[in-house]
Amino acid sequence: MVKPKPVLGIIGGGQLGSMLAIAAKKLKIRTIVLSDDPKAPAKKFCDEIIISEYDKQKTIEDFASKVDVVTFEFENIPFKVLKYISKLKPVFPKPPTNQIVQNRFTEKKFINNIGIRTTNYALISNQSDISNNEDLIPGFLKTCTLGYDGKGQFVLKNKEEVSELEIEFDKEHILEKKVNLKQEISVVITRFLNNDFVIYEPIENIHINQILNRSIIPADINKDIFEKAQQQAKLIAEKLDYVGTMCVEYFIDEKNNLLVNEIAPRVHNSGHLTINTHNVSQFENHIRAVCDLEKVELKKVCNAEMINIIGEEIKTYREKSYSKNEFFFDYLKSEIKEKRKMGHLTIVKL
Repeated sequence: MVKPKPVLGIIGGGQLGSMLAIAAKKLKIRTIVLSDDPKAPAKKFCDEIIISEYDKQKTIEDFASKVDVVTFEFENIPFKVLKYISKLKPVFPKPPTNQIVQNRFTEKKFINNIGIRTTNYALISNQSDISNNEDLIPGFLKTCTLGYDGKGQFVLKNKEEVSELEIEFDKEHILEKKVNLKQEISVVITRFLNNDFVIYEPIENIHINQILNRSIIPADINKDIFEKAQQQAKLIAEKLDYVGTMCVEYFIDEKNNLLVNEIAPRVHNSGHLTINTHNVSQFENHIRAVCDLEKVELKKVCNAEMINIIGEEIKTYREKSYSKNEFFFDYLKSEIKEKRKMGHLTIVKL
């Protein structure tokens, strides 16, 4: 007897929610999106959308009543919300994963506790904590929670700049020592309910102003780093008891040390090119994992480079014509904002 396919609930209606809904449709899985944005791009691709703040109990109960399993497109949903939903329906990735990775300090502590290196860091609660950790300068002062694409982050080039900081320490921060950076890579991995895995090869990433500019397959790295990055990603997924697609971002320093920068418990910007480079994208594998569908053997079909389209750049890309090896993805966002990811272009290299 064929098992009926579940109805999938997706929390978040941005570009990742859109691409998850598109992947689900390919697998003939119905999707219902919960979003706080009335103009959410995902409403063009899902089967139903519920517009509400994420902490409204009645809305959550209504949403949960319509679906069989729940996933999400971004990690900063309050833990108590995910925990409540998990009492109603299965949530993947599991809420305790988010509790770890939502906080940069607990995330790094978890990574170190399983024997994997990160950059050196310290928890900062006040100005004097920075002065007591001056060995971490030059470095980056970041809020422990929230903040992405450079938001909530301050660069400290020298000790003198500490006294010039205009920060209210109403929330905890983390001070991370600057890495003498050679490269940045990421590994996208999908873990299934039966502990089976799909691991994509490492992707090389180039950032400009702390925002991902482009991602490239294959990464220009040696075999040892290639294998070590995949092994560490697999260990992290196992220790988190992870279900779904996640991404581990790495620094490679000038001495070829591999350091975990952070964990993204979701499909990831650097993995967008898997739509074109592999027979099964990161989005489809996420749907397959959280909906307990069959794993398909992963096959790479080409190399590629993915370019993020930021802010006003989208206007130019919308007017362009493209060759057969160029694939333009417009996120269809209603408003163009500075530093906002508006789309991406993948250039396939056969």
